Amino acid sequence: MKSLYYILFFVIFSSVYYFVICQDVPSPRREQTSTLVGTRLYFFGGGSTSPTNEVWYLDLSNSFNISAPSWHSDVVMPVEYNFGTSCLSPIDNSTVFLIGGRTWIANNYLYTSSVYKFNSKTSQWTTPTINNFNSSFTTRNEIQAIIDNNGQIFVFGGINYNSSTSLIYNDMNILDITTMTWSTLTQSQSSLTHALYTATLLPNGLIVYIGGLSGSSTSTSPSNMAQIQVFDIKSYTWSTKPASGSTIASRVAHSAVLTQNGNIIIYGGSTVNNSDIIGVLSDIAVLNTNSWVWSVPSVSGTSASPLTQHSAVLYKNYMILAFGATSASTFTIIFIFLIYKITPGLLHLIYLHQQTKLNKHKVSVIPQQIKQIIITHIYILELELV
Repeated sequence: MKSLYYILFFVIFSSVYYFVICQDVPSPRREQTSTLVGTRLYFFGGGSTSPTNEVWYLDLSNSFNISAPSWHSDVVMPVEYNFGTSCLSPIDNSTVFLIGGRTWIANNYLYTSSVYKFNSKTSQWTTPTINNFNSSFTTRNEIQAIIDNNGQIFVFGGINYNSSTSLIYNDMNILDITTMTWSTLTQSQSSLTHALYTATLLPNGLIVYIGGLSGSSTSTSPSNMAQIQVFDIKSYTWSTKPASGSTIASRVAHSAVLTQNGNIIIYGGSTVNNSDIIGVLSDIAVLNTNSWVWSVPSVSGTSASPLTQHSAVLYKNYMILAFGATSASTFTIIFIFLIYKITPGLLHLIYLHQQTKLNKHKVSVIPQQIKQIIITHIYILELELV
């Protein structure tokens, strides 16, 4: 059997470099949401000490210096925003929907709307009128939305915000963007509440929920990573998939992407105590959704960077992780470019020191448009998955 190899590139920027980079760059942040629109990777909101209404994007179709990527700022959001979720309309492939989250005005929390629309072609924000909106979804945050090919957005669970009584939910809310009609499933609900999870839609119509917090409406604990909750968007039914293989630590605020061969790759996340971050993880794990088996790639050399409350997206054969926190109080800008290929090779790690130019033979594993470049701290890890 051929082996699947993963190569990760960690490019870590310190804020001290901002004084020597002559271009606009976003400040370090976490709790943002991101969406890939064509070749533009958008980041909405987030923040460090306070949330922001900024919108930034990277154009992945153009070559750029990894140590100083060419950032583009877009029109700001109507509100400052964090702990929400976003997804791209499959109808026009240009409209981004922001769902839930915490909305702020001048750093003061103020609920304004649970849905915003961003037209990436015209850089315009609108607040759509929603039919049959579920009022209990108001102030819902710490969620992740999934959208299917028919334009139905599925949002599960979440936590209310700015209330004297914190409630965690187990309902499935669905927004049909073709009619702007909201519906909430009152049957076939999951028995567990859920928040701070990852949600991944498989080609067969199953949404896979990994990690997060689960329990009752008033009490939660980290979810068991060996019991995977799955929702079928065709039959509107729940099931639990027992996952065997490697033991994966429970976590929240991690990331997940789906590869072309049906594997879900999760990265990082954090351990919590009473909703407070007590540890940030740096591990990588892979869930085979055909066999429901967890595996952990063995990596030699320096460990990967811990990261939580970050963004992740798969672009072609590259997983890009950006922003996030490396500890409970440290914010950073991090890019991780992951390449997977099915070829023989050796498991090894290469560390290239600050301000080292890539050699020609090493550039060959980077996208064609990225030529000779100067970088700041890059780790190349080749991970073998059998």
